[in-house]
Amino acid sequence: MQFGISEEGKIIEDQVVRFINEKIIPAENKIAQEAAVNGEDSPTMKALREEAKALGLWNLYLPDEEWGAGVSNHDYSILCEHMGRSQIASRVFNCQAPDTGNAEILAQFGTDEQKEKWLIPLLEGNMRSCFSMTEPDTSGSDPTGLRTAAVKDGDDWVINGHKWFTSGAIGAGFAIAMVVTNPKGTAHERASMIIVPTDAPGFDIIRPVSVMGHTGGGGHCEIQYNDCRVPASSLLGPENGGFMIAQARLGPGRIHHCMRAIGTAERAFEIMCRHANVRESHGSKLGQKQFVQEWIATSRMEIDQARLLTQYAAWKMDTSGKENARQELSMAKVVVPNMMMNVLDRVIQCLGALGVSDDTPVASMWRNGRALRIADGPDEVHKMVIARRELKRFA
Repeated sequence: MQFGISEEGKIIEDQVVRFINEKIIPAENKIAQEAAVNGEDSPTMKALREEAKALGLWNLYLPDEEWGAGVSNHDYSILCEHMGRSQIASRVFNCQAPDTGNAEILAQFGTDEQKEKWLIPLLEGNMRSCFSMTEPDTSGSDPTGLRTAAVKDGDDWVINGHKWFTSGAIGAGFAIAMVVTNPKGTAHERASMIIVPTDAPGFDIIRPVSVMGHTGGGGHCEIQYNDCRVPASSLLGPENGGFMIAQARLGPGRIHHCMRAIGTAERAFEIMCRHANVRESHGSKLGQKQFVQEWIATSRMEIDQARLLTQYAAWKMDTSGKENARQELSMAKVVVPNMMMNVLDRVIQCLGALGVSDDTPVASMWRNGRALRIADGPDEVHKMVIARRELKRFA
């Protein structure tokens, strides 16, 4: 296994790191202030995106050279870690979720017409999208139980149902909705993926769900589909193949989330160490306290362990395919978010009152990071499938 980035990737990495350190991190507070007034239309964000695009630091997540930068999953995992140091960096480089996952499945399963209408605007940065799967009345960890349904009516699909946590819906051009099209089918052959323009009649955004006091940006939206009619050509991939497409979407997405989380933990760790070196309490620097030294040592070990596991999963995706890397992806998806939350908790404790304030990015990292133990499959489901696969090996 290759631990470092490739020679080709190193060139991109140097540019990405320099851009994040010199352009993005210094602009974080200004963009937050502008977003509070202008929402997604932050002038500073737009300027940074244009500059990143001009430099070719754009769509780095797609290993397919036809649509993306041709960067391997392993190399991108390293780039993604750098992006995780700032909560706005992935958007600057047009590598933000849920657009990344939607672009991946459009590139893999979309028709030429769908790619022209939806994929190309996504990749050019002229449109945003959302992914509409989770429902308030069914278990989000078990998509085989979805209730939102689409019924054929002539040359159209008519969708009715109730979704929420459709992230990024405000300001998006379209949603990819996972809906039941074959209610009598087997558990994994009931649903399909359908592209729904957000201006389609019957696509009704009820509200952005408040998440730990936050409703900004594109929102984690509750949506009602009321006789929402779209053309039959809006079907993405095979009919009743929604579960298969969802699984194809989640593999790379989990790697991206995990590597960004490692980058988040690294930046928080750096903040803790710098603070411990200068802050005095009870007659000595915090860094001289045995408790703080334990936090630092344990955090360093946990971050590096999580990184190696995640890079191994990315490498295995490149060399053996997504299907053969499922176990490693599941393990990384459990290990990394828990590591990140443990590190963030230690950092907050080390910083004291400063740690729970918004004068550093740590409190925001904690608020945003907690959801990762639920998103893309909760810890408990991943542990269940990890155990089942291991038991099957020895049956």
